[in-house]
Amino acid sequence: MPHKFRAFVAGFGSGKTWVGCAGLCQHAWQHPKVNTGYFAPTYPQIRDIFYPTIEEVAEAWGLSTKVNESNKEVHLYSGKRTYRGTIICRSMEKPGSIVGFKIGRALVDEIDILPKLKAQQAWRKIIARLRLKFDGINGVDVTTTPEGFGFVYQQFVKALRDKPELAGMYGLVRASTFENELNLPEDYIPSLMESYPEQLIRAYLRGEFVNLTAGTIYHAYDRRENASAEKVQAGEPVFVGMDFNVGQMAAITHVKRGGQPHAVDEVTAGVDTPDMILKLKRRYWEETSEDVFRKTREIRIYPDASGDSRRSVNASTTDIQLLRAAGFSVIAPPANPPVKDRINSMNAMFCNAKGERRYFVNPDTCPTYADHLEQQVWAENGEPDKKSGNDHTNDAGGYFIHKEYPIVKPVVEVTPLRM
Repeated sequence: MPHKFRAFVAGFGSGKTWVGCAGLCQHAWQHPKVNTGYFAPTYPQIRDIFYPTIEEVAEAWGLSTKVNESNKEVHLYSGKRTYRGTIICRSMEKPGSIVGFKIGRALVDEIDILPKLKAQQAWRKIIARLRLKFDGINGVDVTTTPEGFGFVYQQFVKALRDKPELAGMYGLVRASTFENELNLPEDYIPSLMESYPEQLIRAYLRGEFVNLTAGTIYHAYDRRENASAEKVQAGEPVFVGMDFNVGQMAAITHVKRGGQPHAVDEVTAGVDTPDMILKLKRRYWEETSEDVFRKTREIRIYPDASGDSRRSVNASTTDIQLLRAAGFSVIAPPANPPVKDRINSMNAMFCNAKGERRYFVNPDTCPTYADHLEQQVWAENGEPDKKSGNDHTNDAGGYFIHKEYPIVKPVVEVTPLRM
């Protein structure tokens, strides 16, 4: 493409980083000793994805590589160690650190993962590094999976619609995972179809710009299609997702039927952790005398991980420690999952891209939860709205679902077919 700024927007496993690395290798042949840059959201991505990919692509282009991890650089050579140029690698996590070097071309990988404001800041810092003068196009290649109407959409689609004169500077290619199907394991695409809801399949498999932050959050939930008539049976274990909020604590109780989760009970407006403990014991254990209980079933709690640091009534005891001391089994991760990962797991369980519904809610025994699933929307900042009070039960149910039924993105090494 003849454009100064070129974007390859495509789904998971479509070979985006491979395509970007091919551009860097082409540049090394055409413009020797004109250094380039590689920019990713984090340094672990540079180490785990870019370094092995550029090594493979360079070999396919008749080049060899030498990675200098301490300096975050990759040196390219041809023939018997004829130096062709250096790829300077930097993280976009802190845009202010992208300073102090000059390049002739940049590869920006997965920039849409970043919040829009940070992506804009990183973009400006990167194009400011394009200061080497040579006989060629001094520009930027962008390879990314679309994340709603984020930075790439604004920069490569909307900006051109508003200012058609930019069309000669910005070029965009879109591709889907299906177009790289021959280079992927046979179960790669089916596993994504099973794991993700339809809206995310359009983005993460078909490479489309779709609205991921508007309307209701749990769009895959249908009160009738996801309805359950199940209730807690005597002696069976219960799985309780719990959200910590002073005066607004919430717990959603689940049972499993055929391995599938059913939300069958709720506790809302809990005062604090001791209050929630007492309520759960009274519901699910036998009270032998006032506030004395006999354990009659296993109660497994999936809490808000922030409870491990937030103080409850006893200033020296955390909420999670209180739950364990009460005799409950506590399954708590070191930190809460990213909010959108939790929401995606919920939507995928409510209805995946194959039309399968695997998470059910009893609207009679969980009336608040059912209402909140229908009513919670995205706020203007692209985060879940918390002003309407529809978030506590949804967060509680989500902690359990994400822990037991997470979306696991398949990891695969993509190597194009040799012709």
